Amino acid sequence: MIEISKDELDKIKGGGLSIWGAISLVAGIIFIVGVIDGFVRPLKCN
Repeated sequence: MIEISKDELDKIKGGGLSIWGAISLVAGIIFIVGVIDGFVRPLKCN
């Protein structure tokens, strides 16, 4: 196995998800579920 130096470790960028990315991902999923629910189970306006 090859050892990685401290400089090489600092250059590695992971695939982490930022907090804003996570919020927008969840908001997008909720929106899509709402649109599908509106087509499958349409409710009358009161």
